[in-house]
Amino acid sequence: MTTFHAFLGCSLDGYIAGPNGELDWLTSFDNTGYEDFFGSVQALAMGRGTYEVMLESAPDYYRGMPVHVLSSTLAPGTRSDMGRSPVEVHPDIPSLQASLEEAGIERVYADGGRTVQAFLGAGRLADLTVTRVPVLLGDGIPLFGPLADTVQAQLVALHVTDQGAVQSVYRFPTR
Repeated sequence: MTTFHAFLGCSLDGYIAGPNGELDWLTSFDNTGYEDFFGSVQALAMGRGTYEVMLESAPDYYRGMPVHVLSSTLAPGTRSDMGRSPVEVHPDIPSLQASLEEAGIERVYADGGRTVQAFLGAGRLADLTVTRVPVLLGDGIPLFGPLADTVQAQLVALHVTDQGAVQSVYRFPTR
């Protein structure tokens, strides 16, 4: 069975990016555990927005790992590689999950704020590692948005970095 996992950084006031998508405030902090997390997944799932930003700014960031894009506006199917990573577009989470299960993919990195929110809302996000850094932005793209129902999370790990960031790992019930 395919499971989805997220690893995100956010400001103290809960933003994953500045008002114009800025990440410079985040990149100066140590991504404690990111390499281990990245090594534990077999593919990525992201929304069209994250895909377009990464395609333009850092196409080889995912080091050849398969990228699966959730989009209602891009045509489903195979697209040109992003750097060394093969890319496939899916119209929704059920078709994405079916494709990944058919390919034998077990652990998938859910990347991007709206994508993580969609997986949470669909009851498909297994866990979330969030690193809250000691920076206040005042405005930006929020870590979480509206959900149809309350989602219960279980704290399973907590770590304070040398830079004063607090990393928490939460587990969610999945369907």
